[in-house]
Amino acid sequence: MSFISLFLGAILVAFVFYFFSYFRSKIRNGQQDNTSLPPGNLGWPLLGETLEFLRTARNGMPGKFITDRMQKHSTHVFKTSLLGKPTAVFCGPEGNKFLFSNENKVVVTWWPTPIQNLFPSSIMASTGHDTKRMRKVFAAFFKPDSLQRCVGTMDAVTKLYLQSEWEGKGEVKVFPMVKYYTFSLACSLFTGIEDPEYISKLSTDFNILLKGIISFPLNFPGTRYNHAIRAANRLRKEFQVLIEQRRVDLSERSSSSSPKHDLLWCMLTTTDENGQLMTEKEVLDNILGMLMGGHDTTSCALTFLMKYLAELPHVYDEIFKEQMEILTTKEPNELLTWEDIHKMKHSWAAANEAMRLAPPVQGNFRKALSDFTYAGFHIPKGWTLYWSVNSTHMNPDYFQEPEKFNKSRFEGNGAAPYTFIPFGGGPRMCPGKEYAHLEILVFLHNVVKKFKWETVFPNEKFIVDPLPTPAEGLPILLHPH
Repeated sequence: MSFISLFLGAILVAFVFYFFSYFRSKIRNGQQDNTSLPPGNLGWPLLGETLEFLRTARNGMPGKFITDRMQKHSTHVFKTSLLGKPTAVFCGPEGNKFLFSNENKVVVTWWPTPIQNLFPSSIMASTGHDTKRMRKVFAAFFKPDSLQRCVGTMDAVTKLYLQSEWEGKGEVKVFPMVKYYTFSLACSLFTGIEDPEYISKLSTDFNILLKGIISFPLNFPGTRYNHAIRAANRLRKEFQVLIEQRRVDLSERSSSSSPKHDLLWCMLTTTDENGQLMTEKEVLDNILGMLMGGHDTTSCALTFLMKYLAELPHVYDEIFKEQMEILTTKEPNELLTWEDIHKMKHSWAAANEAMRLAPPVQGNFRKALSDFTYAGFHIPKGWTLYWSVNSTHMNPDYFQEPEKFNKSRFEGNGAAPYTFIPFGGGPRMCPGKEYAHLEILVFLHNVVKKFKWETVFPNEKFIVDPLPTPAEGLPILLHPH
């Protein structure tokens, strides 16, 4: 039997399995009684409305799937089927608040199959007690005292990066350049890896891994999911060697030597309330997950912030003024401090507005732990639940003229609760939020004080696959001060 015949046969078996699973779940969850369920459309068997969900994102309209159905069905909650699961999409600040505040009570975090399989024991896929234990480990690195030690290192690395990669060039592509910069910084601060050639090698596999985390879990040669599995296996082998060496260093370290207080060190030395260390599998899954999340989202935020500052000279001028005021208080070559970061209020407001307009993460999933009622509709146990930034970020009820860049929305009292959620919310809020805050502002300080810039393609299209990406990489023309 040929390989093609085997391949097609496997697809047919998988389709039949999911087809019957789909209808079995319809009967079990009482979907024949559509009057009690949220309004909406479950779409095709197996596929549901997944293709439309992904298509609108890849066409640069990630909010269209959500807003169209909010207008057609309900502004509170509607049903659909995504990634093979019947799904209730919760909308507006009330929906966000409900999901964020009921973690491990009514709902629990759920991740698509690729993420569950690629990072099975990471903080992303963990729930309940495991989540609390993992978060204690990450708190040791991401707490303010630890991050304060990173400011000077970030500033020094950023200066050298811009000097070697940007200075003397008339044009650069922002997205790939910033993506490599944030990955290099994450490698250095999270794991102590600083060799540029080795970082470049790791970066290739991380890019493959990212493409596969939101995909159909078909593990056949040539599929994104298969490529992601193979990339994850290669990365695990690389980091297993690093972890083994770090354990040896920890066991042989004399009391007078200084340990590397990076994220990997925290993972290897921090115990839970029972005195247990993370297992090697947990360390591997979490270091891969944090390296991926610790650079991809911030690279998107920085890219779109650069885009808006190029398009809006008056906003750039205000940011430039703020950063120059900070610079006048410092000696030549003096590095930034934690106190300097907290002076960058206008800069952070601009960064927030960029993340509102182009959020790095479009939303996330939960799962119903039991039957419950929301907004007068029945939500069955086992259904997946989805919150989306687009139900509030681009909603004129919460942000007047939402398509316009207006950083004043985040000055003063800022946005209303549960309307601005680029980092999620509740106990599952992104543990690296403050790290991202720090990284964005350190980069912005250094790039603004050196350059002004303009975009090569003012109306450049962007796609979401799975994160927002400019179609041409956002090439810009640099104008040094």
